Formats: sequence, structure tokens, C-alpha cells
Amino acid sequence: MSIGYACLALGVKDSSMKTCMKKNASESRLKELIENNLDSLENLIDYNIKSGIKLFRISSDLIPFGSSPVNGLQWWKIYAERFSLIGNKIRENNIRVSMHPGQYTVLNSQDEEVVERAVEDLIYHCRVLEGLGTGNESKIILHIGGVYNDKKKSANRFSENCRRLPDNVRQRLVIENDDRSYNISDVLEIGKRLGIPVVFDNLHNSINPSSAEKTEEFWINECRATWSEKDGNQKIHYSQQAIDKRAGAHSESIDVKCFLDFYSVLGKKDIDIMLEVKDKNLSAVKCMNCVNGSGKMKSLEIEWSKYKYSVLEKSLAAYNEIRELLKEKRGYPAVSFYSILENALGYAENAGNAVNAAMHVFGYFKRDASEKEKERVLNRIDKYKKGEDGLQPLKKELQRLSLKYEKEYLLESYYFLLK
Repeated sequence: MSIGYACLALGVKDSSMKTCMKKNASESRLKELIENNLDSLENLIDYNIKSGIKLFRISSDLIPFGSSPVNGLQWWKIYAERFSLIGNKIRENNIRVSMHPGQYTVLNSQDEEVVERAVEDLIYHCRVLEGLGTGNESKIILHIGGVYNDKKKSANRFSENCRRLPDNVRQRLVIENDDRSYNISDVLEIGKRLGIPVVFDNLHNSINPSSAEKTEEFWINECRATWSEKDGNQKIHYSQQAIDKRAGAHSESIDVKCFLDFYSVLGKKDIDIMLEVKDKNLSAVKCMNCVNGSGKMKSLEIEWSKYKYSVLEKSLAAYNEIRELLKEKRGYPAVSFYSILENALGYAENAGNAVNAAMHVFGYFKRDASEKEKERVLNRIDKYKKGEDGLQPLKKELQRLSLKYEKEYLLESYYFLLK
């Protein structure tokens, strides 16, 4: 079983995907963007290898205008060697990758031009995965699409258009229940008819259920039957509802105790779980450490080195509680560690705690900084304490000095990342 995250990572240097407006998509500009994005993908894969993350969704933005006539480059040939290099890292480290086309890839549209674009987009996604040399266990996840006032007819249109796809695309295709139109029962019916694996999404199911009596465990087991050996492990999507936001909005972070409750009923553990959450890799590492971590305190100590000043910024009591927790080297209190951490990060901003954390961070380069730099930091602190300025300008100044004086310990932490 693997736990992963989607598309982008927090705190990973040089890992952003870039694009441009259509009017600026010249050949030279597209090459520049593709090269940046391939660098970013490789940096993300390197991070995943270092972190032990074996499940990762590649951004559809990897190749700007990848399925559009706007991009006339044969990018799969031009960058074949680069794709092969990244693909070797993926395969050698047993990382399972996937892709998920966006909301405009609608295979069951009533508009033939939209369908044609959807087919081209699915071919593009398949070309990326093939360029990386991945097997058919690396999937392309797709929603069924719209209802258009006749769900049965629209579902049949999806099936008909699906048969238009090239075989290599169909072999990678999996379909997922959504939060509005096609519930898990609808998608299972289509998947079984077409011989396509079905991904169960727990949050979509809670918003758009097929049956109030059927449990998540029931539907996951039903979906399992659609996955064959050539498809790899069954894959599911897991997310939690963001508080006070629209139904279906993903939470900022995964509540580890809720996740463990969900995980405990899965039974068989040969299921890959893709987390859909705002803090991406941070939640993936958290859940991994609680479910299938090394069981060694070292993994929690590494996590603490990244979170400690973010916790101190919110709560001195929580900071001290975690320090005491980690002094006991014989156990592995992962759940307790993350529970305290989650609670602390949820606290409201407190000026006294924030200044305390900022002074701790300032101490890393206090001896190196010039008098003007010290004065600037202290002025920022004074303005913040008086309510004349916010916390972020102070933290940006501290980040600038951390970069200047190459304080990697701080730069690799989440202090400048979490708010």
C-alpha cells in the first residue's frame, strides 16, 4: 500500500509548473517552459524518493498546451532523453505515477468539437506516461462528465466515445465518481460495462451518495472487482471536507485520527491512497508515518525539525509538550505527535508566541547580520507588537536573511511556508 499526493509539493525548491498565455506561446517560449517543468518534475521525483513517497500524480500542466494545436512541437521526441532519465528514477524507485485531466476534458459532451479535444487531451496524457516508460498501472483518471438532462443517454455517449480512444489510452483509463452527477453506483455500472477500473472517492461519495445504507468499505470492495492484475493495486482518493467552505472543498490538512479511522476499515492493505488536500506532501508524510512509517523516532525528529518554529509561533505549551514527547526514545508516538501538532497549528495568531518564534529564528544569523539588518528585523518586530504591521512582513525579512546567510535548517523547515 502507498500513500501519495497530487501534482505540487510544498517546501520543495524549484518545483513549480509554469505556463503562459496563448498569445505568448512561441516555440522558444514553449521550450523554455517545458524545460522548466521537466526540471520541476525531476525535483519532485527526487523529493519523493528522499521522502519514501511511492504514489504521485503528475500535473497536467507539465507540457503547456500539450494537446492543443497552439503547441506544434513534437515535445515527446525533442525531450525523449529527458523523459527517459526521469522515468528511470520513477521505475527504479517503484513510484507509481498517474495523471488527472481537468474539468474541460469531457468525453460525453454533446458538442463533437469538445469530444475531439477530450480525445486529444487523453492522448496527450498517455503520451507523457509512455514517455516516462511507465506501465499500465500508471493511470489516467477521468470523470464521466455532464448529465445534459438525460443521465442514461449521457452515460451511453461516454461509453460510445470511450471506444473511440486508441487502445494504449484505454488501457490506462480509470473512471471516478464525482460530487454532483455520477455517483459511485453509476460509475461502477459504466466501468463494468467497458472493463475500466473504478476509483472510489470518499468525499464525493459523502456529497453525492448512491445509497445511504452502503458503507465506504462496501463501495471500495465493489470497486476492487474492477481492478485486474495488469492495472496494479486498486487506487482510491481520500480527502476531508474543509470547515466552513463549500461542499467538496478539500481541507488544508488531513486530520490524522480521522484518516486512521478510515484506514482501519479498509481490511486489505494492497490499496493505494491518493490524498487530495491543500498541504499536499505534508499530509502524505504525516499519514505515512502513522500508518507504515519506520517506527523509529528519527522520522518524527526529522518532522519536528521542520515544524518546530511553526508550532512555537502558535503555542509555547504545545512546543514544550512535543519536546517532552520526543525525549522518550523507546516508543513511537506518531499519532500523539501529529495530534498535538495539528491542534497547535489550528490556534489563532498570538503576538507573544509569534515574536518568541521570530526571535528564535533571528538567533540563527544574529551574529552574521549587519547592524542595519539587525535594526530592520527589530523594527519589524516592534511594529508587529504595536499592531502597526502584520506578521508576514517580519517573516519575509527573516526569510530573506536566511537565504542570504544560507541557513538551510530554516529554509528546509515549514516556518516560512505555513501561515
